[in-house]
Amino acid sequence: MGDILFLAHRIPFPPDRGDKIRAYHLLRHLARNHRVHLVAFADDPEDLRHQDGLTPYTATRTIVWRDAPTVWTGARALLQHRPVSLVAFADPAVRRAVDALLAAEPIDTIFLFSSQMAQYLPPQPKQQVIMDFVDMDSAKFAAYAKDARGPMALVHKREASLLLAHERRVAGAADASLFVSEAEAALFRTHTNADRVHAIENGIDTVFYDPSGWFETIGGKGPLLVFTGQMDYRPNIEAVTWFADKVFPRIRRAHPEARFAIVGRAPTPAVYALAERPGVLVTGTVPDVRDWLAAGALVVAPLQLARGIQNKVLEGMAMARAVVASPAAAEGIDHAGTLCVAEGADAFGDAVLRLLDDPDTATALGASARARVIARYSWDARLAPLDALLAGSA
Repeated sequence: MGDILFLAHRIPFPPDRGDKIRAYHLLRHLARNHRVHLVAFADDPEDLRHQDGLTPYTATRTIVWRDAPTVWTGARALLQHRPVSLVAFADPAVRRAVDALLAAEPIDTIFLFSSQMAQYLPPQPKQQVIMDFVDMDSAKFAAYAKDARGPMALVHKREASLLLAHERRVAGAADASLFVSEAEAALFRTHTNADRVHAIENGIDTVFYDPSGWFETIGGKGPLLVFTGQMDYRPNIEAVTWFADKVFPRIRRAHPEARFAIVGRAPTPAVYALAERPGVLVTGTVPDVRDWLAAGALVVAPLQLARGIQNKVLEGMAMARAVVASPAAAEGIDHAGTLCVAEGADAFGDAVLRLLDDPDTATALGASARARVIARYSWDARLAPLDALLAGSA
């Protein structure tokens, strides 16, 4: 079989956040039957130190450092009438690397991970093109626009409109467009009238996320409620702020020693500020998120805006923890009732208190959740349809 050129907006190792987890497992799956050439950005020095972890899966790899966007990124996007999301990932070094690989290697498939990387497609690609959008980014910015006021509403509206036009063009050029859930794929079809759109769901490594393993003890008194995620990502920031404002005070009145742990790297100042409140912990980067999941009485996923399948929810389920999730966080997960889904602050608080007051029910729900992800969400099962797409038979 021919080689694959895999372009990713973020180096897919270590697989320690949602987009990197999906990209890593896709890359590993593709490498079973193909030589894979990776071209990716890095925006974290730690990632550069660990990139040798990709050696077993890559014939070649080119990693290009990307600085954080600045005000000049927005200015260039305005002048070029392009989405900021694309301009932030425009880099001549990546362009040169792509051109060189296409000229030198027997590549018959270009696999694009995230729509930002579609700008590196040749004008008329001779290769098969598979575009993994993961989520519909234009819909995310449209949601931001609805919630924003003043100039930021216009900024988000512009981004949503330009991204939607970009997504339509890319889907038209791709042999297959992938999304993380059927709900996200259906939304894309509705807004773009695109065909050749497929859902390739996320999975979970249930051997790694196994509650029977040994984990570091997390000290402290009182029941621990755990949220995990990248803490400079806006939907995660909004989720923990909402929970700390609207739900956790009620939990503390009923359980004065209850703790809310916000676990994940790169907390913003706004997230760190939450640690000033009674019972709220902000960990920053941790050696192993499983330590905190294992210590948790419950996992909470109170996202108000979410796209696709949430890895944080699957991880909590795999660790046999009862998970209380908002409808947005649960959307796309075929949980068969093994998640506790609650909408609004009152219902969310009711669900948390009910499970804290009945540990046996929480334990049983967690065990059912783990059984569900074992049966439904192994990575091998989730990625099997990708082989038919590569062969052009889907």
